Amino acid sequence: MKALSTQLSFFLGNKEIKRNLPLLFKIIGVLIAMLVVFTVIFHMIMVYEGQKHSWITGLYWTLTVMSTLGFGDITFHSDLGRLFSILVLITGIIMVLIVLPFAFIRFFYAPFLEEQIRSRAPRSLAPETESHVIICSYDAITPGLISRLERDNIEYVLIEEDPTAAANWISDGIKTVVGEVDNKETYSRIRASQARMIVANRDDMMNTNITLTVREVAPNVPIAAFSSDHNARDILELSGATHTLPLKQWLGEQLANRINVLNSKLHFIGEYETLKIAELSVQDTPLCGKTIRETKLREETGLTIVGVWDRGPLRTARPNMLLTDSSVPVVMGTESQFDKLQALIEGGDANDTPVLLIGGGTVGAAAARALAAQNVDVHLVERDRKRCNNLAGDCVTVFPGDAADYELLSEAGITEAHAVLLTTNDDAINVYLAAYCRRLNPKTRIVSRITHERNIEALYRAGADFVLSYTTLAIDAISAILKDRKLVVLGEGVDLFARKLPLSLEGKTLAASGIGALTGLNVIALKKDDELITNFLPTLELEHDMELLLVGSDEEVHKFSEIFG
Repeated sequence: MKALSTQLSFFLGNKEIKRNLPLLFKIIGVLIAMLVVFTVIFHMIMVYEGQKHSWITGLYWTLTVMSTLGFGDITFHSDLGRLFSILVLITGIIMVLIVLPFAFIRFFYAPFLEEQIRSRAPRSLAPETESHVIICSYDAITPGLISRLERDNIEYVLIEEDPTAAANWISDGIKTVVGEVDNKETYSRIRASQARMIVANRDDMMNTNITLTVREVAPNVPIAAFSSDHNARDILELSGATHTLPLKQWLGEQLANRINVLNSKLHFIGEYETLKIAELSVQDTPLCGKTIRETKLREETGLTIVGVWDRGPLRTARPNMLLTDSSVPVVMGTESQFDKLQALIEGGDANDTPVLLIGGGTVGAAAARALAAQNVDVHLVERDRKRCNNLAGDCVTVFPGDAADYELLSEAGITEAHAVLLTTNDDAINVYLAAYCRRLNPKTRIVSRITHERNIEALYRAGADFVLSYTTLAIDAISAILKDRKLVVLGEGVDLFARKLPLSLEGKTLAASGIGALTGLNVIALKKDDELITNFLPTLELEHDMELLLVGSDEEVHKFSEIFG
């Protein structure tokens, strides 16, 4: 009875059902009226033919003919009666077999099922829920962010305003609650005051509203708010946002940072505790043309080569991997160790040829400013003349027009440029331009923005040396905040992981563990008693309470967990 009363309350409370019921009843009323009229006409024609039947028989005949059953036990003998039978039959086909089922499904059954689905989505979390991440919207970043949170065993919940959409997310395995992001009751019900973080991933104005609303019920919870406009950062911070993430600006700066590696000097891209991470082009250095084993980099400097970029995804460093002119190793170690490497590669001249920047939107503008701050000459190619005028101060030369125009690209210096930076938000255009620029200048370094993960391989095949997406940057930024460490962006699909040593590996040597062979992960450091060990041999025995510092993809980490526990 309780379940029935609950269903009935949902049914009666549905506005669409309440609105549709009168129309459904009208259709049923029309059908009943037709039954009465046809029954009366049946008797009149039967009297005309000299037959006599009861009113129940007349109703029975009408129902059997309209439902197309037509038992044939009662028939007319005149043409008038047969014409009437045809009329009743056609009307029955239309009303009983078409109109009535459609009306029932459309106006009653479908809304009822929708209400059933809506009722499945919760509107609150259990009182004991804590240390969870609250995501305020489902967007392009959300799937990857959820995957990262699940990988790191961090609880999360997604806020969805539409109950039907919330039910669909739940069906897909996404933890979702129904609520309005600008309603403080929503945050009270999902235990915002006990949350680990709130991710405000809407537009600037809505994120400001979210921040102010959250602060009413959770004054101290960390809030990470996305910001698309430079002026919005101050407003978000004044509203109470703990972290403002100007992702498009950061994306432009990250892409620009990947350009400078061709200046032969070490280019630092991040830190992990006392360790620094840098990229280095081996072109015109003693490292070029040698395998990683032959470089003796670890023996001479203590540094670890984490991986190597070589016109494709980051490849795990292997002893027999050959370093070519296009190779860009990612190196990790202490500051003193990098000083030794700097002395080893000293003598290269900085490349003073310009960087060709294609696209002057928000990301392109941020990249232009970052390069200008490093005194790198930038040649901009952009269709929009207004953008060209806005960036004229940050670029040496601006070329308005289509980047697919050979004469324009030649004038912009594609054949001399030591690097090309693609910042348009259209993957198809970036793939096309990467292939075009690679054909025009086989030696240039091509760095590109990517929007959809599915196009990464296509961009690499087209000739890009390095790609990075808005989504990856956002996920890495949030992950860094949650782990209370500095942002380290190694590249698309690659991350830095810290994992406690599984029991299955205790007592084994690093070589015998088979971590690299079985999972593809690269062990770049070990941590014991708060001390990082970077210079170690494969014969090192893995001890209890050690922590592994690994580099690889999410899939490789998942494989690590499956194999070693």
